[in-house]
Amino acid sequence: MADLKKLAEEIVGLTLLEAQELKTILKDEYGIEPAAGGAVMMAGPAEGGAAAAEEEKSEFDVILKSAGDKKINVIKEVRAITGLGLKEAKELVEAGGKAVKEQVSKEEAEDIKKKLEEAGAEIELK
Repeated sequence: MADLKKLAEEIVGLTLLEAQELKTILKDEYGIEPAAGGAVMMAGPAEGGAAAAEEEKSEFDVILKSAGDKKINVIKEVRAITGLGLKEAKELVEAGGKAVKEQVSKEEAEDIKKKLEEAGAEIELK
């Protein structure tokens, strides 16, 4: 836990140039692309902007509310969707209320929801 806190403090303390280099490394070496907007998006909308943000929502989080009766099928589907290992996928499914995928397009979110519901899970899009 202390290592994670130290890592978080190091990330927060990066200069813009260092953050850009980190982004490049994550993209080129690991295929990870940060969401557009970064920390600005986490700050939330200003007063009066909440209604406009809801109307124009283009990114969704796929939340696994419960695994249902066919937990093994749901775990298999979560692994296929996320690329997680068996242990991590099982923990995600058993925890419930966790995001399977975050900030995905509406089409992708609907596709993931359909697959997980066919496997027996209860899904919510946010």
